[in-house]
Amino acid sequence: MTSVKMGDCMKNRESYFDNAKFILIILVVFGHVIRSFIDDNEFMLNVYKLVYTFHMPAFILISGFFAKGYNKKGYVQKIFKKLIIPYLIFQGIYSVYYFLVESGNTLAVDPLDPHWSLWFLMSLFFWNLFLFAYTKLDKRLAMVIAIGLGIAIGYIDSASNYLSVSRTFVFFPLFLAGFYLDKSHFRKLTAVKVRLASIALLLVTFIAYFYLDFDYEWLFGSKPYSAFGDVDAANAFIRLGFYSLTFVLSFSFLSLIPKRNFFFTQWGTRTFYVYLLHGFIVRSFRNSEALEWLKDYQSITLIILLSILLTFILSTNFVKTVTQPIIELKATNLKKYFKNREEKVQYR
Repeated sequence: MTSVKMGDCMKNRESYFDNAKFILIILVVFGHVIRSFIDDNEFMLNVYKLVYTFHMPAFILISGFFAKGYNKKGYVQKIFKKLIIPYLIFQGIYSVYYFLVESGNTLAVDPLDPHWSLWFLMSLFFWNLFLFAYTKLDKRLAMVIAIGLGIAIGYIDSASNYLSVSRTFVFFPLFLAGFYLDKSHFRKLTAVKVRLASIALLLVTFIAYFYLDFDYEWLFGSKPYSAFGDVDAANAFIRLGFYSLTFVLSFSFLSLIPKRNFFFTQWGTRTFYVYLLHGFIVRSFRNSEALEWLKDYQSITLIILLSILLTFILSTNFVKTVTQPIIELKATNLKKYFKNREEKVQYR
């Protein structure tokens, strides 16, 4: 009886992380879809700001949690194959896509200047490498240094999207914090009292955003302070303030994640596919007549439903089967897919 309960508990804890990843990837898609509607709609602008305050930070924090095997033999080679190879492939595909579909003037192929959302793959690779140095330090000192460098990088004008340098340093404290967490911390997060407090914090922040006037690109972590105006000591305190808010809201969001298994839980293992593929659809949507049609309605409900539908589609076995050769550089799932198809035909 005890062993069954322990097994269920372990299953729940695993489901928790897959649930979190799937909900977060929906928010990533949602954030990119709603971007086209924020310029003249204050409500959608503040929804956008709220989502960007925690959705990628929470994703990064979870990525850090799963990086505990960084010092195992072959780990660096493994993440290079998993992150950098797909990055280079999709960097090339996006370059051609922008040239052909978005009528670019020239075919610009620069492997060191990440297109759109591909910055995450490059930064994630560097964050894993950083662990070799930071784990030699005391945890508190390591966090202080990481936050200090995240603040300091904003004063360097040349640190921007190139090599994803700015985001790599700005968001590393979240990755490092996730690395230091264990499952007991997440269990405490999901306590009823914490969940109630989290809902209140998210609501209060959303309401506060209607009264706080700030450039939402502060939340991207991709630009130097000079891009936002005068550069002075106040910039450091602003970024520190965003760090505080980001950590609080990221943990608030993670406290609300359900722990049991749902029909969508397994799709939390396919977020990499959604992340890499949704950009083509969203960019095409931004250049289509459908965007103008949706703008007439200004319906956040429709945007949410569209984001969920797109995420569901890109999480299917069919999409994984077709795209696995270029994303994971293998076709094992493709062989299995056609084998299952043959068995169904024979059965009929």
